[in-house]
Amino acid sequence: QVQLVESGGGLVQPGGSLRLSCAVFGTIVSDHLMGWYRQAPGNQRELVAAIAARGATTYADSVQGRFTISRDNAKNSIYLQMNNLKPEDTAVYRCRLGSTETWGQGTQVSVSS
Repeated sequence: QVQLVESGGGLVQPGGSLRLSCAVFGTIVSDHLMGWYRQAPGNQRELVAAIAARGATTYADSVQGRFTISRDNAKNSIYLQMNNLKPEDTAVYRCRLGSTETWGQGTQVSVSS
């Protein structure tokens, strides 16, 4: 059974940084497309960033230049480095295995002064 376990969320002031982690169990992370999604109250879920099996990355326009998705094959994990955070980045962030229904449990990111 595949499981995704996230960590790293929290409360940060505008302009601050956070790094989210998603540890993958039960499959090899480098075999899959992996993505970070977020959903704020009252909003639709949106794709924030994705990394393909071969390493190509893609980002939502709203986070381009501020967020970086990466993968550590040795740790079988993916990460989301978030810099220059804005209040509108506040949401629950979840990692996802490809386009499957295998998701992490979610981690809250709150950006507020």
